[in-house]
Amino acid sequence: MDTTKSFLVAGGDLRQVYLAEKLASKDNIVYAIGFDENISFSDGICQLENTIMLTDRVDYIVLPLPVSTDGVMVNAPFCRQCIPLNSLTTVLKDGGIVFGGKFNNASRKIFANSRIDTIDYFDREELNVLNAVPTAEGAVQIAMEELATTIFGQKILITGFGRITKVLVKILIGLGADVTIAARKYSDISWAEIYGCKGIHISQLKENISEFTVIFNTVPALIFDEKILKLVNKDVLIIDLASKPGGVDFETAGVLGVKVVWALSLPGKVAPISSGEIIAYTILNILNERGMADD
Repeated sequence: MDTTKSFLVAGGDLRQVYLAEKLASKDNIVYAIGFDENISFSDGICQLENTIMLTDRVDYIVLPLPVSTDGVMVNAPFCRQCIPLNSLTTVLKDGGIVFGGKFNNASRKIFANSRIDTIDYFDREELNVLNAVPTAEGAVQIAMEELATTIFGQKILITGFGRITKVLVKILIGLGADVTIAARKYSDISWAEIYGCKGIHISQLKENISEFTVIFNTVPALIFDEKILKLVNKDVLIIDLASKPGGVDFETAGVLGVKVVWALSLPGKVAPISSGEIIAYTILNILNERGMADD
């Protein structure tokens, strides 16, 4: 019995390229669309100009992160031609699955109308845990590029104590930084101290904010408003790692001359190979859980 599975990898950035390579390395049949000729794939991947060139329907479709920016077209920055999401509904085998990252309601509805199952791999915990590594490394890289000093000896504040912070702390302490965590939960403050950091409650920011030379924010809620920004060190560097809407009043920061870098989507920017392989790993985990893939 032939257990080979076929994947159509559609659109996206370099993460999708390396995701396709990883899937192909597992002896799957992999097609790719949404990439111009200057993006090269290995010989094991069939690069197509459009879905019409598919000779057979595929078992799975893998869409990028995010799936779409408008809910109509595939997010395909490396392609000059648009790929309508609804053009993919006819190339999937019965019982097939569409994988993607950050489906919005409009894009999910397109497949639901054709009775096609969608799975958002960005909801998976293992992906978010593993993605914390390139995010943290990328954040430190930005700090090193922006600062005229070493990380060693810097008084650094991190707001929030989630996955990214836990990885970031290990790197910063290893580089000799003096790290403080600001969190809402007292349990997180206790964990921060176990990790070798100082811990303060988020309500104590005003009293302590001026002592820090570098601040990493991981909380997607407005923490650094005008009142806080007026109190920061005049030479501070704030690196906001939070997803939209972020945690900083960027307009006010600009008026006050506070240096802020909003570092979105770092995994795909600083480590596309690792990030693509993490997505492939997550998809294969999902298929294994469903009994749809070989170990």
